[in-house]
Amino acid sequence: MSAPVDTAMSPPAQEPTASGGARVAGAEPWSQRWGDRLNPLVVKELRQGLRTRVFWVCFGLMLLACLAVALVAYVETREGASSRRGQGYFFAFFICLGVAHFFVIPYSAYRSLAREREDETWVLLVLTGLGPRRILRGKVASFLVQAALYASAAGPFLLFSYFLNGIALPTILAVLALGGAWLVFLTVASVCAATLADGRMGRAFVHFGLLGALGMALLQGMGAAYAISEMGDRFLRDSDLLYLVVLALLLMLMDGWLLFEAAASRLSLPTEDYTRGPRRAVGVQVLVGMLAGIAIWWLTGRAHNVPEMFALLGGVHLIGVGMFVVADVDGQARPLRAATRPWSVLRPGALRGFRWMVFLLGAWGALFWGLQVGSSDLPLKGTSLRMATLALPAYGVLFLSLAVWLGRKVRPDRLATPAAVRLMFVASVALASALPPLVAVLMGFDGDDPVLNLFNPVVGIANFATYDYGASGPKMSWDLLGAVVGLALVAAFGTDRMLVERERRAHAS
Repeated sequence: MSAPVDTAMSPPAQEPTASGGARVAGAEPWSQRWGDRLNPLVVKELRQGLRTRVFWVCFGLMLLACLAVALVAYVETREGASSRRGQGYFFAFFICLGVAHFFVIPYSAYRSLAREREDETWVLLVLTGLGPRRILRGKVASFLVQAALYASAAGPFLLFSYFLNGIALPTILAVLALGGAWLVFLTVASVCAATLADGRMGRAFVHFGLLGALGMALLQGMGAAYAISEMGDRFLRDSDLLYLVVLALLLMLMDGWLLFEAAASRLSLPTEDYTRGPRRAVGVQVLVGMLAGIAIWWLTGRAHNVPEMFALLGGVHLIGVGMFVVADVDGQARPLRAATRPWSVLRPGALRGFRWMVFLLGAWGALFWGLQVGSSDLPLKGTSLRMATLALPAYGVLFLSLAVWLGRKVRPDRLATPAAVRLMFVASVALASALPPLVAVLMGFDGDDPVLNLFNPVVGIANFATYDYGASGPKMSWDLLGAVVGLALVAAFGTDRMLVERERRAHAS
């Protein structure tokens, strides 16, 4: 007789498998299989967010406001006084949705991550093995799902405004698409803001700053929606406006990606390759900007104003991003040193970040200077504009080099931190912009004197871009531009050598 089987000690029954050993697809529920593939933090944050009082209060107030507007529209329709008033009612419904999308959702995303860091529960999330990037992606995705719930509730009201006449369906779709991009950008920016400060005072400053920034973003979103809905079909037929909208959309998406990578970098460990994500995002952003500039320049018949706009506005944006890229610490962790080469500009270290920004600024200025030369309708002041195109990246390299050099030379133990380098950059640009005009006025010269303002990044750019019609020539000469470019190259070379030496000492210690 066989011995009785001890059910308490017997192994659990195996899942049914097919003839080849694979598990039968129907053995697991569909929801469980897809739940395992999704980011588990999305489910956690979504459940937690839907249980909060803030969500349901805001959701209820939005529905109540939309219902009130719809009742007013219905009454006016019955009285015959709402002919072709769809644009006004659409904007009223969009305000109800915009308050939730452009303020409530981004602020809630900020508070979610800030609370994790304040309560020191961030370490528990990291121990799950998800990593900073997947954790941030899960938090952002969970709040975008909440935003989709708001949009699904307000969607019928927005569509209702189309039947009131006065607004076209393509205009509604354009406003909603741009509003969605603005929502994603603000959510990612708010999550990134939660990683900026570590101390209590810094967090309080970031908190109040974010509230003000979200208030301004709400007004900007409402203003853009009103302008587009007011223009109607004219907006879709104006090619110049369409170019601007496409560029704004690209800028929001690319900057959103950059801010996401920057947030993940700040939350990564020093032993990880934490700079690859943000520096790669900057490089892709520059490449996309170059390709967009070339395409628009060619489609507009090689108009000279296209490379001018891209060179100046895009150059200022790139310099602002470079302020954060060059503000890295010296050296890198030991596990990363073996695979680092002189051309590994995406790896950690202030030296590689500085080289990366000098290369990008130089390539940006050279490309759009070449497009200006090849323009078919270059005006009389074309020479001045070409000089300004080259002067802007030169000023950027000069002041980025100055900030990095000052951060290492003046009390290096205190001012070599990333925050100190960024503060040095802002302070040096502010002083160089304010002191020369003041000195010129005190000495009895013009406030925009070319020589005194030669190294003024604000007045200097304006002087290089000015054409003196009285003298029938540019206000500035190529010799003065050569002085600025030469000093920028010398400063970049000296800063590079200084960073090489500091990294060598950091690795030796």
